[in-house]
Amino acid sequence: MRPRRGVAGVSETSQQPDASQRASAKSDLTRQRVLDAAAQIFARRGFSGTTLSDIAKAAGLKTGSLYYHFASREDLVAEVMARGVRQVAESVEAALAALGPEARPIERLRTAVEQHLLCLLERSDYARANTKLSSEVPPHLRSLHAANEEIYGALWKDLLAQAAAAGEIRSDLSLSAVRMLMLGAMAWAPEWYRPEAGPARDLARTFSEMTFAGLLPLR
Repeated sequence: MRPRRGVAGVSETSQQPDASQRASAKSDLTRQRVLDAAAQIFARRGFSGTTLSDIAKAAGLKTGSLYYHFASREDLVAEVMARGVRQVAESVEAALAALGPEARPIERLRTAVEQHLLCLLERSDYARANTKLSSEVPPHLRSLHAANEEIYGALWKDLLAQAAAAGEIRSDLSLSAVRMLMLGAMAWAPEWYRPEAGPARDLARTFSEMTFAGLLPLR
């Protein structure tokens, strides 16, 4: 029997994903479900208070199934922490790209501040997990996380340096201290922020206004 023809002369059988593609897509969805469950539980209980059984139960899986996706609890922790950093970095980079090359350095810095905090608040499980785990995980995982944060931190070094070079922020402040204080303050916001208190975007704007009130050149 010849396969029936589909849209634009393509056979319907060729339009259907094969078994391996469907299995891969299902595996990716399951892996994401595990990561989301892990981030949620790590955010509440920390490293020592969380077992693979806890995560499997939250993800609706058997504990043994987790080993199909992650070799160990530490492997899972490393991915949760890396994903937390990566989510924020990609969100900030996209917001900066949307500004275009003509944006002033101070505008780019302000956008980065607001987008960074907004991303932390909207994806708070990963953000809170990172804050809690960073002081609890074994040294080798802490070093790995620090390396990931250092890569992202380079973006902030550049943003501050460009704003300073343009004379758009105060020249009498340590840019390194400014960077660490800003990122540190934002990192803890998901611990106390509650959506019922107001939109995350409003809080991001408030933090931005407070920050730049101290950063702008003195008149």
